[in-house]
Amino acid sequence: MVSVYYEDLQVGQSASMERTVTERDVQMFGDATGDHNPVHFDEAYAAKTIFRGRVAHGVLSIGFISAVMGTRLPGEGSIFVSANFSFKAPVRIGETVITTCTVREIRDRRQVVMDCLCMVGDTVAVTGEALVLAPKRPKS
Repeated sequence: MVSVYYEDLQVGQSASMERTVTERDVQMFGDATGDHNPVHFDEAYAAKTIFRGRVAHGVLSIGFISAVMGTRLPGEGSIFVSANFSFKAPVRIGETVITTCTVREIRDRRQVVMDCLCMVGDTVAVTGEALVLAPKRPKS
């Protein structure tokens, strides 16, 4: 992991990652959180919902956002402070999510506002913003 220190961040910088959602991801997320909503696990049930089939947990995509900020930009040492996200479209098992976080604003005291986007093909799945504390350059 590489960190971009607070002192080196610039508005417009961005980082992305790509992740294909697997059955195992959905199962492990459900087990870790206790969210076993049948829309995620039961195809017959999910087929009768607005989704017309099983979907991954929406918050799993927010986990991808957290991964970008925690491992790529700003990177190691970042602290996720707050967020505001909107779910625009479902993500299904087997789909590839491309997650991009872009620096929108750099504030005092290491605060950085990031625009966040999760795409599946040409479809916006999640959009929003997050506030993170970026790591400071270590004193030499």
